[in-house]
Amino acid sequence: MTRTIVVGAGMVGLATAWHLQERGVEVTVIDRVGVAAGSSWGNAGWLTPGKTIPLADTGLWTYGPKALLDPDAALHVPFRVDPGLWSFLARFAAHGTNRAWDRTMAQLTPIDKIALECFDELIDGGVQSWTREGPFVIGFKNELHSKGFLHEIEGVVRHGQDVPFEPLENPRELAPVLSDAVQHAYRLDGQRFFEPGPFVEALGQAVVDRGGELVTGVDVTDVSSTQRPVVTLSSGERREADSVVIATGAWMPALARKLGVRTLVQAGRGYSFSVATEVPQEHPVYLPFQRIACTPYQGRFRIAGTMEFRRPDEPFQPRRVQAIIAQARELFTGIDLDDRQDEWVGSRPVTPDGLPLVGETRAPNVYVAGGHGMWGIVLGPATGKLLAEQIVTGRIDPVIKPFDPLR
Repeated sequence: MTRTIVVGAGMVGLATAWHLQERGVEVTVIDRVGVAAGSSWGNAGWLTPGKTIPLADTGLWTYGPKALLDPDAALHVPFRVDPGLWSFLARFAAHGTNRAWDRTMAQLTPIDKIALECFDELIDGGVQSWTREGPFVIGFKNELHSKGFLHEIEGVVRHGQDVPFEPLENPRELAPVLSDAVQHAYRLDGQRFFEPGPFVEALGQAVVDRGGELVTGVDVTDVSSTQRPVVTLSSGERREADSVVIATGAWMPALARKLGVRTLVQAGRGYSFSVATEVPQEHPVYLPFQRIACTPYQGRFRIAGTMEFRRPDEPFQPRRVQAIIAQARELFTGIDLDDRQDEWVGSRPVTPDGLPLVGETRAPNVYVAGGHGMWGIVLGPATGKLLAEQIVTGRIDPVIKPFDPLR
């Protein structure tokens, strides 16, 4: 029996391991911390193919400069000497055109279309967890603020997705947490949500229950291959396998760059926290103008937001949570934003062109899976399924061909 080592126990790595097991491969998953320890645990948990779009758009030229000057901006870039960061930003900004947006959207659409059925495949295969249908409530202070969001939805539909979408006369019927300041709203259907941490933990348990090995608390310091890959651990141990998958998210370059993966991967750090609500909130809420995504979470309300371009291991920045609060305070009611729990930061792996990195590196039988930006949770199961097929059969599905990590 063949064996694969998967480095990284987030959604993408574990989904790849699960699908490799489906094809009869023995798997070992190694993570320096544990299951869902990176960007998988505290995100909004949105399974929204209809919102899985390129991050760079023409609006970048408007709000980009604000990111440097306004400490409360939804997009935050620390103003400091960092050649790697500025190189990434220059390439990222170059994709802030309508033509680049359409090109990237066309390449994301095929995987968007199969994303939800791939979640169902995991659940039907024994992953003990759940996903829930919307509706999602999309709120704005006024009609003018909605124009950018409507333009995005139009683009997604134009590229072939079905995104049920209609105005809401009274958003508070579905979202009692919204204040009267929200005067313009829509209902978005055809999407799902879940609690990401418990789901990824259930996926990890399923991999173990099916005979997989899970090794946590040890770092992988090197991956090399001439034909049969070797993984070196921080303990000094060396492990061989028939193939290796690097699925370490924003930390991917540390292992993959020397293997020919030259595309920059920048940590786009997101923050979240939870609050109690006076009236239970059953549906997700999105405030696009403020870039705040909210989800029911274990009887509370998880509020997530911000895109902070820093190094992935930098300390938690309390100012980013305060920035979310400053943006949101006027738009919510019946919640105490000063009584927060579950404060969290996670480093999402962002590429300049908005496309993931999925496929084989220059090192034989060594693969990468990551670079999904904000969409690793929703695209993780589909990524794992298609990469497992490539590893076992050598066939590269057309859906992931645009994600070639050697591009």
